[in-house]
Amino acid sequence: MDTLETLRKRIATTEDLQSIVGTMKALSAVSIRQYEEAVAALRDYSRTIELGLQVVLQRNGPAMAARATVPAPVLAIVFGSDHGLCGRFNHEIAHFAQRALADAPAGTRYLVAGARPAAVLEAMGETVEQDFLLPGAVGGLSGTVHRILGAIDARRAQEPATRARLFYNRRTTGGAAVPTSLPLLPLDPGWLAGLAQRRWAGRSLPSFTMSAEALLAALVRQHLFIGLFRAAAESAASEHATRLAAMQAAERNIEERLGEMNADYRRKRQDSITEELLDLVSGFEALKPAERLGQD
Repeated sequence: MDTLETLRKRIATTEDLQSIVGTMKALSAVSIRQYEEAVAALRDYSRTIELGLQVVLQRNGPAMAARATVPAPVLAIVFGSDHGLCGRFNHEIAHFAQRALADAPAGTRYLVAGARPAAVLEAMGETVEQDFLLPGAVGGLSGTVHRILGAIDARRAQEPATRARLFYNRRTTGGAAVPTSLPLLPLDPGWLAGLAQRRWAGRSLPSFTMSAEALLAALVRQHLFIGLFRAAAESAASEHATRLAAMQAAERNIEERLGEMNADYRRKRQDSITEELLDLVSGFEALKPAERLGQD
């Protein structure tokens, strides 16, 4: 049976845990906002790159970035997390990627951002070619994305026909993490054709002095950067939303447990006080006969 001292220590430990959970809740809430703002900030830049591609394609034709039609191995880029306390966040995206690529040609390889999904994929027998540590704040995402782009370039230098596909968790309106898959390379020919045929908003197309091939390559690279950065930011926002939900559930459980322990402590303390009072009364009653004898 727990003593009053033991209960006091357990209550103090639980209150410390409650403080930690509250801090993690606050950090997750702030982080969600930062990553969502980063995604929103991409829109204007993405629009600018799209307009640049429109100019190049309308002057030189969409065939410049034609899509490969032969079956080719897939390079899967998976975004997860380096940290826990987010439920099945990493397991879900790893299993989702494996199922989505079940019918892909042999030779599928993975570039994984996050140590935890990399471990899950390796345990499932998949080939993780390279894994990347994720930054602790939105400011470090650009560096991670550039490293992933370098790894994609290295793989396509060995196998030019390699297709690249993104896998990440996206946060829904209700806060749930939904596994999402998007093609990264080669570029969608329908989208390219649409850009080549879209009406230009101004009176005439802008001109450029560098070669069309070099400009197209630079614009495509920026387009890939935007796609990777958006996936990384949305995955991070989803991770923190999942962790926030887990911390909210933990906080409710802690509050309930604290209520039970405090009630138990008050009950035991009252029992202890009652026992002490009974001992005093018993002692007082025991002294009465002795006092009478002394008076006699």
